Amino acid sequence: VQLQASGGGLVQAGGSLRLSCAASGLAFSPYVMAWFRQTPGKEREFVAVINWIGNTVLYADSVKGRFTISRDSAKTTVYLQMNSLKPEDTAVYYCAARAGREVVVTTGAFGSWGQGTLVTVSS
Repeated sequence: VQLQASGGGLVQAGGSLRLSCAASGLAFSPYVMAWFRQTPGKEREFVAVINWIGNTVLYADSVKGRFTISRDSAKTTVYLQMNSLKPEDTAVYYCAARAGREVVVTTGAFGSWGQGTLVTVSS
């Protein structure tokens, strides 16, 4: 599985960004997709996850109500719509994939990772 994340950039506090993650090599297999983020000196943290069908989503408390994860009908792209951004949302955002149907939120459970896209929120 190859993952390609895009959509990061610089935005002012209160603004919005939409991240995309294009996946290849998922054919014929159910995959759970997720977003994590990381800042220098800190561990990578869970942001949001979506199941194969797209009817189960989970969010970190810090982004609940502001971020929305979704995936397209072909199940090859996952999105993260980020609204009401705060300076503390500044991080490198990574998409991840995990074979199977079980929705989990730990980094160690995901075997495939994208290269990361930087989101910077200015105050």
